[in-house]
Order: sequence, then C-alpha cells, then structure tokens
Amino acid sequence: MRQLPTARSNNGIGGEIRGIFGLMAMFIAALWVIEFVDVSIFHGGLDRLGILPRTGSGLLGILAAPFLHGGWDHLAGNTIGILLLGGLTMAIGRREFITVTLAGALVGGLGTWLFGRYSVHIGASGLVFAYLGYLLLRGWYDRRFGSIALALGVGWFYGGMVFGMIPGITPSHISWEGHLFGFIGGVVAARLLRQRR
Repeated sequence: MRQLPTARSNNGIGGEIRGIFGLMAMFIAALWVIEFVDVSIFHGGLDRLGILPRTGSGLLGILAAPFLHGGWDHLAGNTIGILLLGGLTMAIGRREFITVTLAGALVGGLGTWLFGRYSVHIGASGLVFAYLGYLLLRGWYDRRFGSIALALGVGWFYGGMVFGMIPGITPSHISWEGHLFGFIGGVVAARLLRQRR
C-alpha cells in the first residue's frame, strides 16, 4: 500500500527550513542589537572586551569578540559574509552551522590570543573565515561530488579572501590573525564533520 505525503510531513520540512534560517536571523539580529547598545549607550566602550593577546582579561574576549564590532561599516561587512558563507554552511545543516561557528570562535579566538599582535581584536570575521575554511575543505574530507562542487564554487567566488589571512598584505588595522585562526577552525570542523563514503 502506498502512503501519500501529508500536510504534516510537508510542514515538517518547511518547519526545519524556517528553523534553520530563523537561527541565522536571530544570530545576525543579536550582532546588530549589541552594536546598537555599544554605540548608543557605551560609546564603543564594549569593544575593550575583545581579545587582548596573552592577558587574563583577553581570555574572556574569545567568547565576546565575535559579537563586537568597530562601527557599522565593520558590522555590515561581516553581516554580508555571515549571510553568504554562513548561509551556505547552514543550508548544509544546523549541526554543521553550529559546529563551524563554535570551532571558528574557539580555535580562532584561542589562536589569536596565543599568537596575535598586542592589540584588541574584535569582530565576527573570524567566523566568516571559519565558514570559508569549512566549505573549501569539506570537499577534501567528504570526497563526494556535491561537496567538491560546492568547494570549487566557493573557491571561485570567494577564494580571494585568503589574502586577508596574510600579514603584510592585510591592512594593519585588520586582524589577519583572527582570519587565519578562524579559517583553521573551519578546517578543523570539516575534519570533524566529514562523511566520507
């Protein structure tokens, strides 16, 4: 006997998609609300809670830094990266998005804390580079056609971002360390989440 799809099963798929992109919307909304509070109430003072390498207070910045930005332009640029690369990661799955985000924040933050220049490092660009690293290396670890095709497409459109991880090429006011270690966090996540046939 054949079972026909029901409205409930269709809603289940739609509900999953809404849940996935609802999580993305909440994450981005949180970034904008925090920046609004920082600019309007603290006049940028929250930015001091970022990663200050090799200091005790800088350890707290590992968790705080992705939510702090040096102005609206900085936040807008990272929002676009999160929407595009984070959106591609989230389209693969909620577990993947959460894992890559956590790996990018922790590996990127700790690497910056250990090896970064003595300056306050803030911004979600480390997460953007984590999504980039994950999407590029996922094909290598999975060895599946879809993963490889996605990696090639991401490399074609966003491959130039890798220059943002190179000291001397990256402008001095931009944390290439956060970009580099965030990227490494994405690679670590790709290794952890591999589904090789």
